[in-house]
Amino acid sequence: MSERLDPDPLLDRIGFDPETSVLTRRQAEVLALREQGHAQAQIADRLGTSRANISSIEASARENVRKARETVAFAEALRAPVRLAVERGTDLYDVPRMVYEACDDAGVKVNRTAPELMKLVSDEAGDAVQGRKVQRSITVGVTSEGHVQVRPTGGRLDQ
Repeated sequence: MSERLDPDPLLDRIGFDPETSVLTRRQAEVLALREQGHAQAQIADRLGTSRANISSIEASARENVRKARETVAFAEALRAPVRLAVERGTDLYDVPRMVYEACDDAGVKVNRTAPELMKLVSDEAGDAVQGRKVQRSITVGVTSEGHVQVRPTGGRLDQ
């Protein structure tokens, strides 16, 4: 077997620990090998299973990573000192002023210009913002470090 098709050095180098990870060892191996550019068929041969099984393992691993990211974003939003509700119908051009005012009230500095903030809100809100209009209510949170997060009100957006 090719040493390049061995995920262990990469997993060791980045400190993978299955006891503290949301990924199983096998999921981590598959992601590591895919990250190294290997095809699912190659990985299946290396791990002694089918390509369909590798596809399923990879899909589950990526879903677990997505859920972990969503959990971290949720936890950060909970501790954000600024949480601003942006209602449906709001003009995107009004959002920076709203965010700056809420941050001023909380004593939090946002290191983004108004155009950067509008782009961030538009990008992170997905289809909740179309053009200049907020189509579905969102919450803009700002951490004490000035990190801006955009979350749907009452549910998650797929991004």
